[in-house]
Amino acid sequence: MAEMSFSQEFELLLRACYPLIYIPTLEEERVESAIAQSAQRLGNRGVYVWDFVDGYQNNPNHEGVGRRNPLQALELVEKLPESAAGVFILRDFHRFLEDVSISRKLRNLARRMKAQAKNLVVIAPEVAIPSELGEVFTVMDFALPSGGEIKTEVERLLEATRQGVPEKLRDELVRSAQGLSLERIRRVLARAIAAHGKIEPEDVELVLEEKRQSIRQTQILDFYPATEQISDIGGLDNLKDWLIRRGGAFSERARAYGLPHPRGLLLVGIQGTGKSLTAKAIAHHWHLPLLRLDVGRLFGGLVGESESRTRQMINLAEALAPCVLWIDEIDKAFGGLDGKGDSGTTSRVFGTFITWLAEKQSPVFVVATANNIQTLPPEMLRKGRFDEIFFVGLPNQEERQAIFSVHLSRLRPHDLKNYDLPRLAYETPDFSGAEIEQTLIEAMHIGFSQNRDFTTDDILEAASQIVPLARTAQEQIEFLQNWAAAGKARLASRDNRLANRIQKQFP
Repeated sequence: MAEMSFSQEFELLLRACYPLIYIPTLEEERVESAIAQSAQRLGNRGVYVWDFVDGYQNNPNHEGVGRRNPLQALELVEKLPESAAGVFILRDFHRFLEDVSISRKLRNLARRMKAQAKNLVVIAPEVAIPSELGEVFTVMDFALPSGGEIKTEVERLLEATRQGVPEKLRDELVRSAQGLSLERIRRVLARAIAAHGKIEPEDVELVLEEKRQSIRQTQILDFYPATEQISDIGGLDNLKDWLIRRGGAFSERARAYGLPHPRGLLLVGIQGTGKSLTAKAIAHHWHLPLLRLDVGRLFGGLVGESESRTRQMINLAEALAPCVLWIDEIDKAFGGLDGKGDSGTTSRVFGTFITWLAEKQSPVFVVATANNIQTLPPEMLRKGRFDEIFFVGLPNQEERQAIFSVHLSRLRPHDLKNYDLPRLAYETPDFSGAEIEQTLIEAMHIGFSQNRDFTTDDILEAASQIVPLARTAQEQIEFLQNWAAAGKARLASRDNRLANRIQKQFP
């Protein structure tokens, strides 16, 4: 079944006499315009707009009613004849919902309005509904503008400047503006026009900077510059082959072929094995923007904010699609899920997230990483949530040599032949990629302190001083290896020591 647009869903709620509707959005002007259009389509219903400073506006008979008096704003609904159809928009009304008289009045109104063509619509920047009003309010999502809406707005602004812009630049502006509100798009393009009288190709960077600023303001998503390449990953050949094969899967050609959008990956393994590096390399290789979700901030703040932030994160990711959404250490967010001590917030956020993961149609590719698989809820690992689950184990000798080669090629591109890569790989058993990088940094300190370049012997000396995580977290690694060997995940490495064990278990 095709997903309903906001207008279709809103008009359905009006026809079904839903008395109280709550729309969390920062785009007041745009949502009010959409509501007015819906009200007109449904038999020209009256639209009454209230805010705390000016009371009701744009209605001569009720101008100023309810000014600085939210209870009076609600009483107007009762004073109008029952036959008078109308939509009452209440701006920032979430600030008054904790008041006992407002709360009681809303519940009384909800009962009376069920048989009337009247609807109260609260527009607020976030969801903040007290528990006693949870049953009477219906929360609606108002998505950020679509590509089509952005294109119309960009063309309108360009028309105002009487400037002919190449179609390629117009498309780039539209694509770069996805994920921004119309108000922000107008503001940044007006700034560009004010600066040099017209839109230039370099103004695309202005739009992208505005987008980064917008994403930073959410405080839960970061816009990551993805500069890492697939070639920067040493080893993990199975995983790299899987990613390269899906390189064109977001194109229109793939849709015409009948392929669905790739859904995402879960990368499981101990720290320092290249899971985060892989997330960044995917975005760079596929030429997609990379968003990183900060799960710590997602659960920070007041009770009720986490659910609102989760919806905000989903809306923004879908508005920016196609994109890569990177959720680092997802086990820390949803590990040991029991809902105790947080009023069930974690369970509700997990439910929202897992439902979206299973049902999403948008081209948001989710890359989740996890160190501790034992704490993850089984629903997370069920087929259909992710396209594939990969086990990223400790690199074998051949992979360690490749990792040394990647780092030394970057650090000493002209002197790579001076280093004994096979010996370095042989002498560093159980080292992760991160530990190899740390070994090289320590070796550089040795060489730098003696006013000379660092050598193979310096690297080996540095390695002898590092106790790899594989020895201190042996139990966790053995559990992960046994879990992967039982066929629960695909191996990210082609020549992995687990391959033999899997072969014995599943001949």
